[in-house]
Order: sequence, then C-alpha cells, then structure tokens
Amino acid sequence: MYKNKIISVVVPAFNERVQIRKVIETMPEFIDKIIIIDDCSSDGMSDVVNEYVAKSDKVVLIRHEVNQGVGGAIASGYKWSRDNNIDVSVVMAGDGQMDPKDLPAILDPVVNGECDYSKANRLLSPGAVKEIPTIRLFGNSVLSLLTKIASGYWHISDSQTGYTAINREALMVIDWDSMYKRYGQPNDLIVKLNIHNFRVRDVITRPVYNVGEKSKLKIRRAVFTISWLLLKLFCYRLKEKYILRDFHPLVFFYALGLGMIPVTIAFFVRLVYLWAEQGSIPQISFLTLLFCITTTLNSLFFAMWFDMQSNKHLK
Repeated sequence: MYKNKIISVVVPAFNERVQIRKVIETMPEFIDKIIIIDDCSSDGMSDVVNEYVAKSDKVVLIRHEVNQGVGGAIASGYKWSRDNNIDVSVVMAGDGQMDPKDLPAILDPVVNGECDYSKANRLLSPGAVKEIPTIRLFGNSVLSLLTKIASGYWHISDSQTGYTAINREALMVIDWDSMYKRYGQPNDLIVKLNIHNFRVRDVITRPVYNVGEKSKLKIRRAVFTISWLLLKLFCYRLKEKYILRDFHPLVFFYALGLGMIPVTIAFFVRLVYLWAEQGSIPQISFLTLLFCITTTLNSLFFAMWFDMQSNKHLK
C-alpha cells in the first residue's frame, strides 16, 4: 500500500517479451497489484508473465484473444482495478520507458486528494528538447495544443504521455467500454474527465528513451488521426458539457467563429481573384474581408477565454 491506499499498476503490452521482465522486476514494493495486459502478443510474452504469476499474487495477467490496441488494453486494466476495489490505478507502458522512481510524484496528488487524475509531463523537464526525438517533440507539441482546446484543460501539456494515475471515483464514473482503442486513448480520456468535472494535474518527469524499447507508433500518421479524433471530441464535449448537462454562451462564440472560417476563406479567395483580374482591390471587398477576419478571431478567442475561466477550478 501507499499512504494507506491500494495501488494497482496497469501495464498494456504487445510483443514485449524482453522488456516486460524489467518492468515487473523494477516495480516498487508498495504496489499492490501489477496488471499485465497481453494484447494478443505473438512472441510468447504471456509465458514470461506467467512465471511471475506463479511466484507472486501481486502479478495478474489478462490476455486479449484479439488485439484491441493500447487504449483497449488500458481499459481492460482499469475495469479490473474498478471491480477489485483499487483506490488508485497507475498506467505504465510495457516497454520500460516509464521510470518507477517517478511513481511517488505521479501518485501523491491523487493519493492526497489534490486531484482525480495526474499525468506525467515530459515537455517541461529540463533538457527535454535534447532528450526527446525531434519528430516526437514536434508531434507531441502540436497534439498538446489541440488537446488543450478539445479538452478544456488549458493548464496541461504533453497530452500523449501514458504515465498516469487515476482515483477510484473516476474509475467508477468513466465508461471504459466506450474508450478509444488506439493511441488517442489519453486524449479521449482527458476530454471525458473534463465533461465530468474531474481535476487533472501535470507532474514533471524526465523523458526516458533508448532503454531497449521499439516504438510501434507512426508519428506522421498519428498526428492526423488523433487531430481528427480531437475535433470530434471537441464537438462532443461542447454538446455534453455546455448544452445537455448545463448551458454556457461560449457555444455561440465557438459556433460563430467556426462558422465564419469558410466565409472568411471565400472572401479572401474572391479578393485575390479581383486583384489578379483587375490589378486592384475594391475598398468594400477589403473592408468585408477585414470584418470577417476580426469577427472570426474575436469570437474564437472569446470562446477560449470563457472555456478557460469555466475550467480553471479543475487544476
């Protein structure tokens, strides 16, 4: 136990036969349950995990007969934790990229009741620019910005980290069967936490790379896939939080701002066409475009400011 709380660690893993030993053996003593989710591995990883299951009742193996993706694996671990009276559940990857020494820092805000969900933030770590591969740093930074807008948690970044801790109350409320199955799972969960007004906090941790891990994530593809997911989640959050569960006028500002974007583009294209054809720009066309740009930006910025104020107590 950790500060009188029962702690589980959910370890989603796919073909991590080599790295899974290190993950299990370096787990701190205060962890009560280590839940390994074998997401239909083909490298015999379950055989390795079963060796530890036979030695210790701390280790639990859940094997998927069909690959469900990292999000599906995490959901299985969360459901086990929910159904077995776990107080706080942590997620650590099966490739050894998450330092167990950071566990107390990740756990403390949740265990002490300061927040409902804590997550690692590698981007704020000193030397992060040098330690994180450039393409990953860029992709993570873009997705972090989009996640701020989609989730309403404007104080967090490093949205793609999987090193997290969640309390029992959130475990009981979130519908894990509807959780996004692939690499967008952290983004999906953060949005749903906001809808239910759970408090989220970042914890600065050191990036860990080159420890034998083999990344299965395709950055370029993931950025576009998760960006589309975030757009859908953004619309879903506005509907659920600011229309169905309660009402806030920011939805009007977002609707006006987003609706003005295609209008602004159309007037810009028309202005360029007139300039190319006539060699000059009619004053009325320029003023109309300027009005559209101003209305679009003001509406979006006001909506974001309202959203930020509405969620500032969820730190």
